[in-house]
Amino acid sequence: MSAVVAGVIFLLVSAAGFYTVFVDRGAEAREQQAVAEVDPLTASIEVAQQRLQEVPGDYTTWAQLGSAYVEQARVTADPSFYDKADGALQESLIRRPEGNDTALTGQGALANARHDFAAAADLATRALAINSYNATAWGVLTDARTQLGDYPGATEAVQRMLELKPGLASFTRASYDAELHGDLAGARSALEQALDITQGGAGEAYCRTYLGALAFATGDLEGAAEQYTAGLKARPSDPALLLGRARVLAARGEETAAIETFQAVVNAQPLPEYLVEFGAYLESQGRAADAEQQFALVETVRRLFVASGVTDDLSTALFAADHGDPAVAVAAAQAEFDRRQNIDSHDAMAWALHSAGRDAEALPHAQQATALGGASALFLYHRGVIEAAVGQIDQARASLAEALDTNPDFSPLHAPRAEGLLESLGGRP
Repeated sequence: MSAVVAGVIFLLVSAAGFYTVFVDRGAEAREQQAVAEVDPLTASIEVAQQRLQEVPGDYTTWAQLGSAYVEQARVTADPSFYDKADGALQESLIRRPEGNDTALTGQGALANARHDFAAAADLATRALAINSYNATAWGVLTDARTQLGDYPGATEAVQRMLELKPGLASFTRASYDAELHGDLAGARSALEQALDITQGGAGEAYCRTYLGALAFATGDLEGAAEQYTAGLKARPSDPALLLGRARVLAARGEETAAIETFQAVVNAQPLPEYLVEFGAYLESQGRAADAEQQFALVETVRRLFVASGVTDDLSTALFAADHGDPAVAVAAAQAEFDRRQNIDSHDAMAWALHSAGRDAEALPHAQQATALGGASALFLYHRGVIEAAVGQIDQARASLAEALDTNPDFSPLHAPRAEGLLESLGGRP
Protein backbone atom coordinates (compact mmCIF):
# COMPACT_ATOMS: atom_id res chain seq x y z
CA MET A 1 0.00 0.00 0.00
CA SER A 2 1.54 3.28 -1.02
CA ALA A 3 2.30 5.89 1.62
CA VAL A 4 0.15 8.21 -0.45
CA VAL A 5 -2.73 6.68 1.21
CA ALA A 6 -1.46 7.36 4.64
CA GLY A 7 -4.40 8.58 6.84
CA VAL A 8 -7.24 6.97 4.91
CA ILE A 9 -9.56 5.05 7.25
CA PHE A 10 -9.82 1.43 6.17
CA LEU A 11 -13.33 0.54 7.26
CA LEU A 12 -13.51 -1.60 4.14
CA VAL A 13 -17.24 -1.79 3.72
CA SER A 14 -18.11 -2.61 0.13
CA ALA A 15 -19.58 0.52 -1.39
CA ALA A 16 -19.97 2.72 -4.41
CA GLY A 17 -22.22 5.74 -4.69
CA PHE A 18 -25.94 6.01 -4.07
CA TYR A 19 -28.71 3.66 -5.11
CA THR A 20 -32.03 4.72 -3.59
CA VAL A 21 -34.77 2.14 -3.19
CA PHE A 22 -38.22 2.74 -1.78
CA VAL A 23 -38.95 -0.34 0.26
CA ASP A 24 -42.40 -1.86 0.26
CA ARG A 25 -43.17 -3.39 3.67
CA GLY A 26 -44.42 -6.60 2.13
CA ALA A 27 -41.34 -7.03 -0.05
CA GLU A 28 -38.78 -5.68 2.43
CA ALA A 29 -36.48 -8.68 2.61
CA ARG A 30 -36.41 -9.15 -1.17
CA GLU A 31 -35.75 -5.47 -1.81
CA GLN A 32 -33.00 -5.27 0.80
CA GLN A 33 -31.28 -8.27 -0.74
CA ALA A 34 -31.46 -6.69 -4.19
CA VAL A 35 -29.97 -3.44 -2.95
CA ALA A 36 -27.21 -5.29 -1.10
CA GLU A 37 -26.20 -7.01 -4.34
CA VAL A 38 -25.81 -3.64 -6.01
CA ASP A 39 -24.34 -1.60 -3.17
CA PRO A 40 -23.87 -3.12 0.28
CA LEU A 41 -22.91 0.14 1.98
CA THR A 42 -25.89 2.13 0.77
CA ALA A 43 -28.07 -0.86 1.56
CA SER A 44 -26.73 -0.97 5.11
CA ILE A 45 -27.45 2.73 5.54
CA GLU A 46 -31.01 2.33 4.33
CA VAL A 47 -31.59 -0.70 6.56
CA ALA A 48 -30.24 1.25 9.56
CA GLN A 49 -32.44 4.23 8.75
CA GLN A 50 -35.48 1.96 8.49
CA ARG A 51 -34.59 0.31 11.80
CA LEU A 52 -34.26 3.68 13.53
CA GLN A 53 -37.65 4.79 12.27
CA GLU A 54 -39.11 1.78 14.01
CA VAL A 55 -36.82 1.72 17.09
CA PRO A 56 -35.35 5.23 17.53
CA GLY A 57 -33.73 4.27 20.84
CA ASP A 58 -31.46 1.65 19.29
CA TYR A 59 -28.09 3.18 20.17
CA THR A 60 -26.14 0.40 18.47
CA THR A 61 -27.79 1.06 15.14
CA TRP A 62 -27.17 4.81 15.53
CA ALA A 63 -23.47 4.02 15.99
CA GLN A 64 -23.43 1.68 13.00
CA LEU A 65 -25.14 4.31 10.87
CA GLY A 66 -22.58 6.91 11.89
CA SER A 67 -19.69 4.63 10.96
CA ALA A 68 -21.34 3.85 7.63
CA TYR A 69 -21.60 7.57 6.90
CA VAL A 70 -17.86 7.94 7.53
CA GLU A 71 -17.23 5.24 4.95
CA GLN A 72 -19.71 6.77 2.54
CA ALA A 73 -17.76 10.03 2.70
CA ARG A 74 -14.61 8.15 1.72
CA VAL A 75 -16.29 6.30 -1.11
CA THR A 76 -18.06 9.30 -2.61
CA ALA A 77 -15.54 12.04 -1.70
CA ASP A 78 -18.54 13.94 -0.34
CA PRO A 79 -17.52 15.51 2.99
CA SER A 80 -21.13 16.34 3.90
CA PHE A 81 -21.42 12.75 5.13
CA TYR A 82 -19.05 13.62 7.95
CA ASP A 83 -21.65 15.90 9.48
CA LYS A 84 -24.26 13.16 9.14
CA ALA A 85 -21.86 10.74 10.79
CA ASP A 86 -21.24 13.17 13.62
CA GLY A 87 -24.95 13.56 14.25
CA ALA A 88 -25.65 9.82 14.25
CA LEU A 89 -22.74 9.02 16.56
CA GLN A 90 -23.70 11.76 18.99
CA GLU A 91 -27.26 10.43 18.98
CA SER A 92 -25.93 7.00 19.90
CA LEU A 93 -24.05 8.46 22.85
CA ILE A 94 -27.11 10.41 23.96
CA ARG A 95 -29.06 7.15 23.97
CA ARG A 96 -26.24 5.27 25.72
CA PRO A 97 -23.70 7.68 27.26
CA GLU A 98 -21.84 5.03 29.26
CA GLY A 99 -20.22 1.84 28.03
CA ASN A 100 -20.81 2.68 24.37
CA ASP A 101 -17.54 1.56 22.81
CA THR A 102 -19.12 1.20 19.35
CA ALA A 103 -20.03 4.89 19.18
CA LEU A 104 -16.64 5.97 20.54
CA THR A 105 -14.95 3.83 17.90
CA GLY A 106 -17.07 5.45 15.21
CA GLN A 107 -16.18 8.88 16.53
CA GLY A 108 -12.52 7.85 16.41
CA ALA A 109 -12.86 6.83 12.77
CA LEU A 110 -14.55 10.16 12.04
CA ALA A 111 -11.75 12.05 13.79
CA ASN A 112 -9.17 10.19 11.71
CA ALA A 113 -11.09 11.02 8.54
CA ARG A 114 -11.09 14.69 9.55
CA HIS A 115 -7.34 14.46 10.30
CA ASP A 116 -7.78 15.08 14.00
CA PHE A 117 -5.50 12.20 14.87
CA ALA A 118 -4.89 13.09 18.51
CA ALA A 119 -8.64 13.05 19.15
CA ALA A 120 -8.94 9.77 17.26
CA ALA A 121 -6.29 8.14 19.43
CA ASP A 122 -8.05 9.35 22.56
CA LEU A 123 -11.45 8.10 21.42
CA ALA A 124 -10.08 4.70 20.43
CA THR A 125 -8.31 4.39 23.78
CA ARG A 126 -11.56 5.22 25.59
CA ALA A 127 -13.41 2.61 23.53
CA LEU A 128 -10.78 -0.01 24.34
CA ALA A 129 -11.02 0.81 28.04
CA ILE A 130 -14.64 -0.33 27.77
CA ASN A 131 -14.02 -3.30 25.48
CA SER A 132 -10.43 -4.36 24.88
CA TYR A 133 -11.65 -6.97 22.38
CA ASN A 134 -13.02 -4.35 19.98
CA ALA A 135 -10.89 -5.07 16.90
CA THR A 136 -12.24 -2.07 15.00
CA ALA A 137 -11.13 0.24 17.81
CA TRP A 138 -7.63 -1.25 17.58
CA GLY A 139 -7.74 -0.41 13.86
CA VAL A 140 -8.73 3.18 14.57
CA LEU A 141 -5.89 3.40 17.09
CA THR A 142 -3.47 1.96 14.53
CA ASP A 143 -4.41 4.64 12.02
CA ALA A 144 -4.18 7.44 14.56
CA ARG A 145 -0.81 6.34 15.93
CA THR A 146 0.58 5.98 12.40
CA GLN A 147 -0.43 9.51 11.54
CA LEU A 148 0.90 10.86 14.83
CA GLY A 149 4.29 9.27 14.14
CA ASP A 150 4.02 6.69 16.93
CA TYR A 151 5.16 3.84 14.70
CA PRO A 152 6.01 1.33 17.47
CA GLY A 153 2.58 1.99 18.98
CA ALA A 154 0.93 1.52 15.59
CA THR A 155 2.69 -1.80 15.07
CA GLU A 156 1.58 -2.95 18.52
CA ALA A 157 -2.03 -1.93 17.82
CA VAL A 158 -2.25 -3.62 14.43
CA GLN A 159 -0.79 -6.82 15.86
CA ARG A 160 -3.49 -6.80 18.51
CA MET A 161 -6.10 -6.27 15.79
CA LEU A 162 -4.71 -9.20 13.82
CA GLU A 163 -4.91 -11.42 16.88
CA LEU A 164 -8.52 -10.48 17.52
CA LYS A 165 -9.83 -10.42 13.98
CA PRO A 166 -7.58 -11.49 11.13
CA GLY A 167 -9.36 -10.18 8.06
CA LEU A 168 -9.40 -7.61 5.32
CA ALA A 169 -9.18 -4.56 7.59
CA SER A 170 -6.37 -5.93 9.74
CA PHE A 171 -4.31 -7.43 6.91
CA THR A 172 -4.39 -4.19 4.92
CA ARG A 173 -3.26 -2.19 7.93
CA ALA A 174 -0.51 -4.72 8.59
CA SER A 175 0.58 -4.31 4.98
CA TYR A 176 0.90 -0.55 5.33
CA ASP A 177 2.80 -0.92 8.59
CA ALA A 178 5.26 -3.28 6.90
CA GLU A 179 5.67 -0.97 3.92
CA LEU A 180 6.45 1.99 6.13
CA HIS A 181 9.32 0.00 7.65
CA GLY A 182 10.67 -1.05 4.26
CA ASP A 183 9.41 -4.63 4.42
CA LEU A 184 7.88 -4.75 0.95
CA ALA A 185 7.74 -8.55 0.87
CA GLY A 186 5.77 -8.52 4.12
CA ALA A 187 3.53 -5.74 2.83
CA ARG A 188 2.76 -7.72 -0.31
CA SER A 189 2.18 -10.93 1.63
CA ALA A 190 -0.35 -9.25 3.93
CA LEU A 191 -2.28 -7.86 0.97
CA GLU A 192 -2.27 -11.26 -0.72
CA GLN A 193 -3.68 -12.80 2.45
CA ALA A 194 -6.37 -10.14 2.45
CA LEU A 195 -7.09 -10.88 -1.20
CA ASP A 196 -7.41 -14.59 -0.49
CA ILE A 197 -10.33 -14.00 1.88
CA THR A 198 -12.25 -11.51 -0.25
CA GLN A 199 -15.32 -12.42 -2.27
CA GLY A 200 -14.64 -10.18 -5.25
CA GLY A 201 -16.26 -6.78 -5.61
CA ALA A 202 -15.04 -3.91 -3.45
CA GLY A 203 -12.82 -6.08 -1.25
CA GLU A 204 -10.87 -7.44 -4.20
CA ALA A 205 -10.69 -3.99 -5.80
CA TYR A 206 -9.27 -2.58 -2.59
CA CYS A 207 -6.54 -5.22 -2.36
CA ARG A 208 -5.69 -4.94 -6.04
CA THR A 209 -5.41 -1.16 -5.71
CA TYR A 210 -2.65 -1.42 -3.14
CA LEU A 211 -0.93 -4.44 -4.65
CA GLY A 212 -0.73 -2.30 -7.78
CA ALA A 213 0.53 0.66 -5.79
CA LEU A 214 3.27 -1.48 -4.24
CA ALA A 215 4.34 -2.63 -7.68
CA PHE A 216 4.29 0.89 -9.10
CA ALA A 217 6.26 2.28 -6.15
CA THR A 218 9.11 -0.08 -7.01
CA GLY A 219 9.02 0.68 -10.75
CA ASP A 220 7.21 -2.53 -11.76
CA LEU A 221 4.83 -1.06 -14.34
CA GLU A 222 3.81 -4.44 -15.73
CA GLY A 223 2.95 -5.83 -12.30
CA ALA A 224 1.04 -2.67 -11.42
CA ALA A 225 -0.95 -2.79 -14.66
CA GLU A 226 -1.89 -6.43 -14.07
CA GLN A 227 -3.25 -5.64 -10.61
CA TYR A 228 -5.25 -2.64 -11.78
CA THR A 229 -6.73 -4.57 -14.70
CA ALA A 230 -7.74 -7.45 -12.45
CA GLY A 231 -9.22 -5.02 -9.94
CA LEU A 232 -11.27 -3.22 -12.56
CA LYS A 233 -12.75 -6.55 -13.64
CA ALA A 234 -13.98 -6.99 -10.08
CA ARG A 235 -15.16 -3.39 -9.76
CA PRO A 236 -15.38 -1.46 -13.03
CA SER A 237 -14.83 2.30 -12.86
CA ASP A 238 -13.39 2.20 -9.33
CA PRO A 239 -11.65 5.61 -8.96
CA ALA A 240 -8.65 4.32 -6.98
CA LEU A 241 -7.96 1.63 -9.56
CA LEU A 242 -8.40 4.11 -12.39
CA LEU A 243 -5.91 6.42 -10.69
CA GLY A 244 -3.39 3.60 -10.64
CA ARG A 245 -4.03 2.88 -14.30
CA ALA A 246 -3.60 6.58 -15.12
CA ARG A 247 -0.20 6.57 -13.42
CA VAL A 248 0.90 3.54 -15.42
CA LEU A 249 -0.31 5.08 -18.68
CA ALA A 250 1.52 8.31 -17.86
CA ALA A 251 4.73 6.42 -17.08
CA ARG A 252 4.44 4.56 -20.39
CA GLY A 253 4.06 7.81 -22.31
CA GLU A 254 0.48 7.15 -23.40
CA GLU A 255 -0.59 10.78 -22.98
CA THR A 256 -4.10 10.70 -24.46
CA ALA A 257 -5.16 7.60 -22.53
CA ALA A 258 -3.56 8.91 -19.34
CA ILE A 259 -5.42 12.22 -19.56
CA GLU A 260 -8.73 10.50 -20.25
CA THR A 261 -8.22 8.20 -17.28
CA PHE A 262 -7.13 10.98 -14.92
CA GLN A 263 -10.22 12.93 -16.00
CA ALA A 264 -12.44 9.96 -15.17
CA VAL A 265 -10.85 9.82 -11.71
CA VAL A 266 -11.46 13.47 -10.83
CA ASN A 267 -14.95 13.32 -12.29
CA ALA A 268 -15.77 10.44 -9.95
CA GLN A 269 -13.84 11.64 -6.89
CA PRO A 270 -12.72 15.29 -7.04
CA LEU A 271 -10.36 15.00 -4.10
CA PRO A 272 -7.77 17.79 -3.78
CA GLU A 273 -4.85 15.35 -4.06
CA TYR A 274 -6.30 13.83 -7.24
CA LEU A 275 -6.82 17.25 -8.82
CA VAL A 276 -3.25 18.24 -7.94
CA GLU A 277 -1.84 15.03 -9.40
CA PHE A 278 -3.82 15.42 -12.61
CA GLY A 279 -2.71 19.03 -12.88
CA ALA A 280 0.90 18.08 -12.32
CA TYR A 281 0.70 15.53 -15.12
CA LEU A 282 -0.83 18.09 -17.47
CA GLU A 283 1.91 20.53 -16.46
CA SER A 284 4.56 17.92 -17.26
CA GLN A 285 3.10 17.61 -20.74
CA GLY A 286 3.35 21.34 -21.38
CA ARG A 287 -0.39 21.91 -21.00
CA ALA A 288 -0.14 24.75 -18.52
CA ALA A 289 -3.61 26.19 -19.15
CA ASP A 290 -5.27 22.80 -18.66
CA ALA A 291 -3.21 22.25 -15.50
CA GLU A 292 -4.36 25.57 -14.09
CA GLN A 293 -7.97 24.55 -14.59
CA GLN A 294 -7.39 21.56 -12.30
CA PHE A 295 -5.45 23.61 -9.77
CA ALA A 296 -8.22 26.23 -9.70
CA LEU A 297 -10.63 23.56 -8.49
CA VAL A 298 -8.40 22.50 -5.61
CA GLU A 299 -9.15 25.41 -3.31
CA THR A 300 -12.89 25.19 -3.99
CA VAL A 301 -12.96 21.51 -3.09
CA ARG A 302 -10.69 22.04 -0.10
CA ARG A 303 -13.11 24.64 1.31
CA LEU A 304 -15.90 22.05 1.20
CA PHE A 305 -13.80 19.67 3.27
CA VAL A 306 -12.82 22.40 5.72
CA ALA A 307 -16.51 23.26 6.13
CA SER A 308 -17.09 19.65 7.17
CA GLY A 309 -14.31 19.72 9.74
CA VAL A 310 -11.44 18.28 7.68
CA THR A 311 -8.00 19.80 8.23
CA ASP A 312 -5.36 19.21 5.56
CA ASP A 313 -2.41 21.56 5.72
CA LEU A 314 -0.09 18.84 4.40
CA SER A 315 -1.28 18.96 0.80
CA THR A 316 -1.52 22.76 0.99
CA ALA A 317 2.13 22.95 2.00
CA LEU A 318 3.36 20.65 -0.76
CA PHE A 319 1.29 22.36 -3.44
CA ALA A 320 2.44 25.81 -2.39
CA ALA A 321 6.07 24.68 -2.25
CA ASP A 322 5.84 23.26 -5.76
CA HIS A 323 4.12 26.35 -7.15
CA GLY A 324 6.19 29.25 -5.92
CA ASP A 325 4.44 30.32 -2.72
CA PRO A 326 6.99 29.63 0.03
CA ALA A 327 5.30 31.74 2.70
CA VAL A 328 2.08 29.74 2.41
CA ALA A 329 4.06 26.51 2.19
CA VAL A 330 6.00 27.12 5.40
CA ALA A 331 2.96 28.30 7.35
CA ALA A 332 0.89 25.28 6.29
CA ALA A 333 3.74 22.82 6.90
CA GLN A 334 4.33 24.26 10.36
CA ALA A 335 0.63 24.02 11.21
CA GLU A 336 0.62 20.38 10.15
CA PHE A 337 3.83 19.62 12.00
CA ASP A 338 2.47 21.19 15.17
CA ARG A 339 -0.37 18.64 15.09
CA ARG A 340 1.67 15.56 14.25
CA GLN A 341 5.28 14.61 13.70
CA ASN A 342 5.37 11.72 11.27
CA ILE A 343 7.35 11.09 8.10
CA ASP A 344 4.79 12.91 5.94
CA SER A 345 4.83 16.08 8.02
CA HIS A 346 8.66 15.98 8.19
CA ASP A 347 8.80 15.73 4.39
CA ALA A 348 6.32 18.59 3.94
CA MET A 349 8.28 20.72 6.40
CA ALA A 350 11.53 19.95 4.59
CA TRP A 351 10.16 20.79 1.15
CA ALA A 352 8.42 23.95 2.35
CA LEU A 353 11.59 25.22 4.04
CA HIS A 354 13.57 24.40 0.88
CA SER A 355 11.11 26.44 -1.20
CA ALA A 356 11.81 29.36 1.15
CA GLY A 357 15.58 28.96 0.76
CA ARG A 358 16.02 27.65 4.31
CA ASP A 359 17.83 24.46 3.38
CA ALA A 360 19.94 24.15 6.54
CA GLU A 361 16.71 24.01 8.54
CA ALA A 362 15.12 21.73 5.98
CA LEU A 363 17.80 19.03 6.02
CA PRO A 364 17.03 17.46 9.44
CA HIS A 365 13.37 17.17 8.45
CA ALA A 366 14.31 15.52 5.14
CA GLN A 367 16.49 13.06 7.02
CA GLN A 368 13.69 12.23 9.46
CA ALA A 369 11.25 11.75 6.57
CA THR A 370 13.46 9.01 5.15
CA ALA A 371 14.62 7.41 8.40
CA LEU A 372 11.94 4.81 8.99
CA GLY A 373 13.08 2.33 6.35
CA GLY A 374 10.42 2.52 3.66
CA ALA A 375 11.30 5.88 2.15
CA SER A 376 9.34 6.79 -0.96
CA ALA A 377 11.11 7.92 -4.10
CA LEU A 378 9.57 11.39 -3.72
CA PHE A 379 10.92 11.78 -0.18
CA LEU A 380 14.36 10.64 -1.35
CA TYR A 381 14.23 13.16 -4.18
CA HIS A 382 13.34 15.95 -1.76
CA ARG A 383 16.24 14.93 0.45
CA GLY A 384 18.64 14.85 -2.50
CA VAL A 385 17.65 18.33 -3.64
CA ILE A 386 18.14 19.73 -0.15
CA GLU A 387 21.48 17.94 0.29
CA ALA A 388 22.67 19.45 -2.98
CA ALA A 389 21.54 22.90 -1.84
CA VAL A 390 23.64 22.70 1.34
CA GLY A 391 26.69 21.41 -0.53
CA GLN A 392 26.49 17.74 0.46
CA ILE A 393 27.12 16.64 -3.10
CA ASP A 394 28.03 12.99 -2.51
CA GLN A 395 25.00 12.47 -0.30
CA ALA A 396 22.79 14.23 -2.86
CA ARG A 397 24.00 12.00 -5.68
CA ALA A 398 23.31 8.91 -3.56
CA SER A 399 19.83 10.11 -2.58
CA LEU A 400 18.84 11.05 -6.14
CA ALA A 401 20.13 7.75 -7.50
CA GLU A 402 18.23 5.86 -4.82
CA ALA A 403 15.04 7.75 -5.66
CA LEU A 404 15.33 6.86 -9.34
CA ASP A 405 16.29 3.27 -8.58
CA THR A 406 13.30 2.94 -6.27
CA ASN A 407 10.87 4.21 -8.89
CA PRO A 408 12.07 5.98 -12.05
CA ASP A 409 8.49 7.15 -12.69
CA PHE A 410 7.72 8.48 -9.20
CA SER A 411 6.52 11.85 -10.54
CA PRO A 412 5.93 13.18 -14.05
CA LEU A 413 7.36 16.53 -12.91
CA HIS A 414 10.04 15.62 -10.41
CA ALA A 415 11.50 12.41 -11.87
CA PRO A 416 12.96 14.25 -14.90
CA ARG A 417 14.24 16.94 -12.53
CA ALA A 418 15.91 14.28 -10.41
CA GLU A 419 17.66 12.90 -13.46
CA GLY A 420 18.77 16.37 -14.55
CA LEU A 421 20.09 17.33 -11.12
CA LEU A 422 21.89 14.03 -10.72
CA GLU A 423 23.61 14.51 -14.07
CA SER A 424 24.59 18.08 -13.18
CA LEU A 425 26.21 16.83 -9.96
CA GLY A 426 28.37 14.35 -11.80
CA GLY A 427 26.05 11.39 -12.23
CA ARG A 428 25.65 8.30 -10.12
CA PRO A 429 28.11 7.70 -7.29
